[in-house]
Amino acid sequence: MYVVTFLCNPLVPKLTNALISKYLILLGGNNVTWLKGNVAVEFSIPEIPKNYKKYWSELQKLQIDIVFQPGKLRKKKILVADMDSTIINQECLDELADEVGYGKEIKAITKQAMEGNLEFECALIKRVKYLKGTPEKTIGNVLRDRITLSAGARTLISTMRENNSYTSLVSGGFTQFTSKIAHELGFHENKANHLEVANSKLTGNVKRPILGKEAKVEVIKSLIKHFCLTPNDVIAVGDGANDIGMLAFAGTGVAMHAKKIVQDKADIIINHCDLSALLYLQGYKYNNFTI
Repeated sequence: MYVVTFLCNPLVPKLTNALISKYLILLGGNNVTWLKGNVAVEFSIPEIPKNYKKYWSELQKLQIDIVFQPGKLRKKKILVADMDSTIINQECLDELADEVGYGKEIKAITKQAMEGNLEFECALIKRVKYLKGTPEKTIGNVLRDRITLSAGARTLISTMRENNSYTSLVSGGFTQFTSKIAHELGFHENKANHLEVANSKLTGNVKRPILGKEAKVEVIKSLIKHFCLTPNDVIAVGDGANDIGMLAFAGTGVAMHAKKIVQDKADIIINHCDLSALLYLQGYKYNNFTI
């Protein structure tokens, strides 16, 4: 048995009984369960249709996400999340560059890397060089004035923790940012690169080894080994090219408001709902969320 889930932006509820009834008939479904009125609903189907992308495309035009997945093992025991443009709304390095006057230059390199047109490690080294001489305290200013949490982030982490899931924030960004975001949201751990500092200023270098896309997969492998689990026990979320491997390896990999190269390879794509989508996909109802 499989499950199909319909989702939309919680701020613009648009799911209706009429729309769901239409797809219930088309997909031969049963057991409709509203997870949140007009925002998230699921029902069981006997098989995933071969033309499922047709349904996805037509619903995207209505700003509705649809996800097909196996009905078993939906509630996950591990969450691994990217940070930049996923758990937070910004790219930290871009914001830091903006603060010191190199925003245009660094954003251009970031865009190439996240779209898969520039190797991640090379792009990271090139961008960080622009930051040489930046006072370390600038990082605190950026965190305070420029960084905002993505909608649903706090609820996602608190609900999964409440249900005894292990949460890991894994970023190709920097520990100077991930440590603060992870602490604020309650992640169990965070892993990222580290900006080198000397005399209270950034040196323009990244400490080695550099954590890239392979490292994100290795984090999942390490966690499932530690907890004696399997990839099917993991839900991962990200948006950039360096997240593709992680999303493919996890039992449930969610491309969240992701770049085209990521969406082209992902089985689960969320473009309209917020991070609460990851809870709905696991079958959590809104009244079971930890707000």
